[in-house]
Amino acid sequence: MKYNTQRQQLILPEYGRTIQEMVDICVGIEDREERQQCANTIVRIMTIMNPAVRQQPNFEHRLWDHLAIMSDYKLDIDWPFPIVQKAEIQARPKPLKYPMQRIRYRHYGHLTEAFMAELKQMPDNDEREELAGMMANFMKRSLYNFNRDAMDEQKVADDLNHYTEGNVSLQPKFQFASVSSGHLPGQNAKKKKK
Repeated sequence: MKYNTQRQQLILPEYGRTIQEMVDICVGIEDREERQQCANTIVRIMTIMNPAVRQQPNFEHRLWDHLAIMSDYKLDIDWPFPIVQKAEIQARPKPLKYPMQRIRYRHYGHLTEAFMAELKQMPDNDEREELAGMMANFMKRSLYNFNRDAMDEQKVADDLNHYTEGNVSLQPKFQFASVSSGHLPGQNAKKKKK
């Protein structure tokens, strides 16, 4: 008895050993016309064995590519589609460029800096004051998540002032929201009923 672990490793295991053996036999056929018929039959069998492949775009092209891969590109037939070459499959993708940006305080993030740049351009009115308060609460939560021991409301106020180059500062009456519950001081959080 021969175990699969003792046999040659499958190139595309999703088609199984039987299809791989058919492809190996097809490669060994000497008559080109007979080899072409054998290849057509194998592709039809691959379609029957895996009907879900029909929902994919260009599924026929993909099946012929798989046939070429399973034959290790040794199958000499008239390909109905241009097949993907071995070099294309083995080629490594180009590395992606990571968007590196200088962030003053990494725990606040890039979007906080972008928002602060917009905030300092706004005219001094109630809307800017409200947005500054919301941003201060967001910065407090970010600092709390980054390092709970270093969380200090005065530091958040100073950072807000520093980000906006002194153009925006918190009003003396401003009260920070509680980090643990997310509610402003003096607001009653809805309690869960048991």
